[in-house]
Amino acid sequence: MTGALATGPLVSGLLEEFGPWRQQIEAALGAHLDGFADLDGTAPPPRLMHAMRHALLAGGKRLRPLLAFAVAHATRPARMAAEDARAAALPAALALELVHTYSLVHDDLPALDDDDLRRGQPTVHRAFDEATAILAGDALLTDAWVVLARARANAARQIEELALAAGSAGMVGGQHDDLENEGRAVADAASVDSLRAVHRRKTGRLFAAAAACGAWAVQHDAAVVAAARDFGAALGFAFQVQDDVLDVLGDVEKGGKVRGRDEKLDKLTYVRALGLEGARGLARQAGDDAVARAQTLATLVPHADVADVDRLARLARFAVARSH
Repeated sequence: MTGALATGPLVSGLLEEFGPWRQQIEAALGAHLDGFADLDGTAPPPRLMHAMRHALLAGGKRLRPLLAFAVAHATRPARMAAEDARAAALPAALALELVHTYSLVHDDLPALDDDDLRRGQPTVHRAFDEATAILAGDALLTDAWVVLARARANAARQIEELALAAGSAGMVGGQHDDLENEGRAVADAASVDSLRAVHRRKTGRLFAAAAACGAWAVQHDAAVVAAARDFGAALGFAFQVQDDVLDVLGDVEKGGKVRGRDEKLDKLTYVRALGLEGARGLARQAGDDAVARAQTLATLVPHADVADVDRLARLARFAVARSH
């Protein structure tokens, strides 16, 4: 499962294979928004819910919830059916997408990246207003904990996993460091290793939590969870390096966001640090590392289905092969 990373057929084939899972996730996200209420039945304000729906149901790859599903499949107990593994991991899948979407809504704000387009439609602060966008992001983040608290197994572990990944030592801290690096010349900035440390928090940490929560949802073995977390982090690194490449070369129509954002904001990226070809090479290496970590995870689950383990490897390759 190592070697050169495939492109077109791998991407289209994997997306087709994941079609039923994505439909399950989309339906569950819609049901969450339709039915969410306080303990006494009080529903959120309609305009706030409209803004949340605008952000959450605008499409997207749903890669983080799919990762949670895939890891739950690969690490489930021998007698657990595949559909039961997905059901167990569904609260984590929904919570991950709520947290991820909140981060996008806030990232797009004028005080941060000041973006006008996200997932092919106006960003929330453009479609509504800045205050509503802030509150919609706050609501998506906070509601995620309600969803995850209802997980069937290891709910507290999963809440801790995702909260740490999303908070000050994780994603938010990485976003802060990313802002600090804006405008810094490559020669004056941190090395590629330090840049990787920024992105380990900003991007990789949520992928790591997705994989770990997928494992926590179906079992209690801390060693398996740790190996899943390592795999998710490696996949997240590959995803981030490819994101830097796609900011230069990406398919704008499919990606639904403006190309060249990093250059516009004078961000320190792998493309700036290594050049375009150097960054593409690093993405391939990172994808291969993620594949190797999927294989390591498989050694800890002797009864793991070969197809489920192969799916993890193909997810890692997808992170690099995608065009948006």
